[in-house]
Amino acid sequence: MLRNFLIYLSKAAWAQKLVTSWGFAWRAASRFVAGETVGDAIRVVRELNATGINATLDQLGEHTSTAEEANASADAIAQVLQEIDKAGVKANVSIKLTQIGMGLDEETCRQNLMKILEQAKKSNNFIRIDMEDTPYTDITLSMYQSMLERGFTSDQVGLVQQAYLFRTEADVRKLLTEGARIRVVKGAYNEPPDKAFPKKADTDANYDLLAKIMIDATTTKENNSVSADGRTPPFIAIASHDDKRIDFAKKHAEKMNLPKNAIEFQMLYGIRRDLQEQLVKDGYLVRVYVPFGAQWYPYFMRRLAERPANIWFFVSNYFRR
Repeated sequence: MLRNFLIYLSKAAWAQKLVTSWGFAWRAASRFVAGETVGDAIRVVRELNATGINATLDQLGEHTSTAEEANASADAIAQVLQEIDKAGVKANVSIKLTQIGMGLDEETCRQNLMKILEQAKKSNNFIRIDMEDTPYTDITLSMYQSMLERGFTSDQVGLVQQAYLFRTEADVRKLLTEGARIRVVKGAYNEPPDKAFPKKADTDANYDLLAKIMIDATTTKENNSVSADGRTPPFIAIASHDDKRIDFAKKHAEKMNLPKNAIEFQMLYGIRRDLQEQLVKDGYLVRVYVPFGAQWYPYFMRRLAERPANIWFFVSNYFRR
């Protein structure tokens, strides 16, 4: 119930206006958001790189309301790619298609995605397309396929898949036959019971199944590791802070003789730094998802929805005003 309410608040304009007016709200959000500028994000990436951790940058923003806003967002993301190249940091970029026009006009979104991928190609970088809530699942997969048809490759673009959806196993199996680079996550949206597992235990079981399928499919791939510049990831990305999910993936990869550098563990900025550093110490690849930008409110509310402990962190900042 609380999770659903917080997800509702993440999309409510009145709540965004109210919460973002509270100074302590940004103080709490800054645990999970690198800052408001790309310069802030690059600074955080340098710190992560110094500890052996790579990054993926996400310029926050979603559900643009006009084509002009969508085009401006695409230009800003292209600029982020240029800044990464200029700084020489080990980072790629994650994007949401609703930020660049999906939901407004499919052709606007397609043209903006092509613009971003052209810049990624010039910058020798990689774009990960985040998966959003289920009204956008089919169009996201279709948009990804259309980029492959236009000559972009899995070295330049990959996808996210969500373990809480019933359909994801079939989608992952199909994508793997096409050589897709996939990040598997649990999922952070409020989905109806006919589309998603209502119980956490079922989502966890499906997550482990997806990890197994992905590991099994990539044991024979050659040159399956992160690129030397830290930008193009391996084919498998396990995105979780759950020790049990991570341990399952590690044990199955070991059972299948998959090298440690052929699987990447991904986590969110500000969460489980201890686990990130331990994985690096153990010889695994780690990439941290680093969000930044003025549009931090929806992202922050979803982080509160994911974990009750984050809510107490928010409340504690209120009493520190």
